[in-house]
Amino acid sequence: MKKIGIVAITPPGAAICYTAICEQASRAVGKHCYPEIIMHAYPFRRYLDAEDWPGVAEIMLASASKLAVAGADFLICPANTNHLALPHILDRSPLPWLHIVESVAAEAVQLGLSRLVILGTKSLMESDLYPTKMSAHGINCIIPKESARNELQRIIYDELVDGIVTSESQNNLSSILDELLTDGADGVVLACTELPLILGASDAPVPMLDSTRILARAALNYALR
Repeated sequence: MKKIGIVAITPPGAAICYTAICEQASRAVGKHCYPEIIMHAYPFRRYLDAEDWPGVAEIMLASASKLAVAGADFLICPANTNHLALPHILDRSPLPWLHIVESVAAEAVQLGLSRLVILGTKSLMESDLYPTKMSAHGINCIIPKESARNELQRIIYDELVDGIVTSESQNNLSSILDELLTDGADGVVLACTELPLILGASDAPVPMLDSTRILARAALNYALR
């Protein structure tokens, strides 16, 4: 099996992804049988202090280089927002990357979805990352209004990246989802790898696409080729 390199950004996102790979491999290959997984993480503060996406890209490239030296065969990054830096990375990367949004798009196509709510950080929701990737498959994206984007930003950066889950935030997210789902969405993308800490399949009447676990499955499938 190919060796998976994880460019880790936050502890919860990396942990969920690592665990998901192992759990899925145990079902697909055999109990406790999973690929070699090599992970590298810089302190999250370094990413927060980066001035722009080229700056973020340099940090991720440094992680990629360490993982290549350690023996990884390909790379994943369990952080949707950091994929905004990939255009500054791919031409210089020592290893190939699997793209989290492309993995989610493939899942949405398989499920026959056509109108998706995108939940994530403010910079991700206000970017064209998901709309561009999804529109290539004829899928439209619904983005929360500004007040909801601000609340999601607060929940993610003030709570979830530290593994904190509160009932108040759960209620706020439920209200945001209820409002968005009146707009005819047939699916919801958890486009932040920490969101599975607070939202699950039972929180919406439509399919909930967990980008973290979808990326983990894509990584496992690639490793097994």
